[in-house]
Amino acid sequence: MEYLNAAPVASIIFVFTLITSLYAFYDHSIYGKFMLHPYSVSKGHQVYTLITSGLIHADWMHLFFNMFTYYAFGFALESMLGSWQFGLLYFLALVLSDLPTVFKYKDSYNYHSLGASGAVSGILFSYILFNPLSKIYIMFIPIGIPAVVFGVLYLIYCVYASRNSRDHINHDAHFFGALTGLIFTIIFKPGILQHFFEALTGK
Repeated sequence: MEYLNAAPVASIIFVFTLITSLYAFYDHSIYGKFMLHPYSVSKGHQVYTLITSGLIHADWMHLFFNMFTYYAFGFALESMLGSWQFGLLYFLALVLSDLPTVFKYKDSYNYHSLGASGAVSGILFSYILFNPLSKIYIMFIPIGIPAVVFGVLYLIYCVYASRNSRDHINHDAHFFGALTGLIFTIIFKPGILQHFFEALTGK
């Protein structure tokens, strides 16, 4: 109840994504209806999957990593950004992170994509603008990495993995979701860049 009062939009998105993802684990027909299919979307069909693809995940691990990251940063971000701004950011990051994938794979009939990673990346990078020196912990690394350093390394890795990886992860969605988070926050939170650089320099 505390989370619902403090961050109502983040709470609703969190619970709804958990419910739809868990339901899809037990009813696989949902995947066929909700997954992003760039080939179809590029031809004007199943455009709604730009949104619904973010409501389902491939497996428990995929769901855990996305929702753990969302939980770690999303609820705090809503209190800093504002509720309607948070909701709009999540929606835009979800859609805009998938559009490059649609263009890239518009002729690949067998390609599908799913998961909230693009939107979660948008949340994370918006948070980094507010707290660039907060520590982010990664599995198997015992020390926290400053958020701004993590952000730079994350973007570099996304670009590299998009060009070279064969792990079936949509790294383009991660990258463009992150960019959406940065651009959105700069536009909707005047003064955030000044705050960001002051936090880095200590002035």
